Amino acid sequence: MDTISQSFALALHMVAHLDPRLAAIVGLSLAVSLTSTLCSAVIGLPLGAALAIGRFPGRGPVIVALNAAMGLPPVVVGLVVYLMLSRAGPLGELGLLFTPPAMVIAQTILIIPIIAALTRQTVEDAWTEYREQLQSLDASWLQSTLTLLWDTRWSLLTVLLA
Repeated sequence: MDTISQSFALALHMVAHLDPRLAAIVGLSLAVSLTSTLCSAVIGLPLGAALAIGRFPGRGPVIVALNAAMGLPPVVVGLVVYLMLSRAGPLGELGLLFTPPAMVIAQTILIIPIIAALTRQTVEDAWTEYREQLQSLDASWLQSTLTLLWDTRWSLLTVLLA
């Protein structure tokens, strides 16, 4: 029990005195999380919007796969990224294994399906509401997508925060 109380005392001391090692660890964690969220948003928002508005053969299975990917276990993603970035892997020559960019890659793979699936649902709901109006204005697919992304921006901000 003494070891646990000493650990808590040390932790409180480090937080209270803004220990440089602790600040570096927290800073790295925030940088990795924010970078991976930004990368995921750049990929996931357009992907989700395209799935919401676009109609193409195989759309249903793509949506099912995207929803299923939301449940990817982090350990599996970490293992796949490890195998890809290890020396024997196809990207081993890049030397990224055990680096912050590798953490960003792994987190981005985990976050993209979440952002894309939630974006698809949000934009699809808006599309059902505004479809006739956008079609009457003769808006192109890209114009419709950008309009709906702008119109649902606050809901999509909530998606990014989730």
